[in-house]
Amino acid sequence: MHVLNRRRFLTIAAAAAAACPLGFPAHAATRKYWAGTALGARASIRLDHPDAEEIIKAVRSELERLEQIFSLYRANSELSRLNRDGELQLPSFEMVELLSLCDTIHKATSGHFDPTIQPVWAMYAEHHASGRTPSAAAIVRALQFVGWSGVFISPQRIRLGKNGMALTLNGIAQGFIADKVAALLRNRGLDNILIDTGEFYALGGRSHGGQWPVQIHSGQSPQDFRNVHLADNALSTSAPLGTVFDDAGRVGHILDSRSGLPAKTTLPLVSVRAPTAARADALSTAFCLMSADEIEKVVASNPDIKVFFSGANGICRSIATRNACTRPWSR
Repeated sequence: MHVLNRRRFLTIAAAAAAACPLGFPAHAATRKYWAGTALGARASIRLDHPDAEEIIKAVRSELERLEQIFSLYRANSELSRLNRDGELQLPSFEMVELLSLCDTIHKATSGHFDPTIQPVWAMYAEHHASGRTPSAAAIVRALQFVGWSGVFISPQRIRLGKNGMALTLNGIAQGFIADKVAALLRNRGLDNILIDTGEFYALGGRSHGGQWPVQIHSGQSPQDFRNVHLADNALSTSAPLGTVFDDAGRVGHILDSRSGLPAKTTLPLVSVRAPTAARADALSTAFCLMSADEIEKVVASNPDIKVFFSGANGICRSIATRNACTRPWSR
């Protein structure tokens, strides 16, 4: 059983067992494990496959390539250069692809998913690091650099329309990377793998049959959980207080691009199951800022997604179809 809880740190795992070619049974000689760091966090890969060592090397290379595109913490990454210079000439295909998906999710969520929130996020981080609470005036000043309409995307050039604008892709990049790792493994003929980059993507089901079980747990009580099963789809969870700015743990990291304030929801967790991890990741982030009615409208227009959330009272619920009322999770 794999547990998905409040954490938003990154652990990458292609979790055994992968189907062996030519019907060879898995055994200790084919089992390989790697642990280290990737994308600035702990990472691990477990594979049960005759070519496991070569495959792990390829996955690590892919992670390094993608980090060089999307990392906020590497000074020479594509994202850092875009934020520093206000434009990026000849961006990678993946950067254009991901920002185009951001545009789609921004529109689908009526603007609640907005990667231009980064200047507000940075302002909160700076203030709280020095023991101060941001004033209303400081929030207003930071908000002048926020607005997705100021992002211009083309294969030749990405441009930010105002000096001081900056993007964060932390609400979608982990899922996007899970999708890319899945594509790499699929192209090598593998299946029966669960990939975890902080968001789960199931490449096929389990090798001995059935889907991958993932347990969502809000941490409110041992009984407050939901078992979700995955096969060729993804699951992402966002927690408004999963990462906080203040020592008291009350100022969450998911910020509203309209007000500049942290998400006001009382929900400990919002989880989304979707065909891709990138969509699941972005939607779970946006839904932390949206009302139940707003979420249901998005679900109604996207029948391939399902939303799970748990309330402050510990009752777990889900939204699945246009006219489905929210209902307690069955256990």
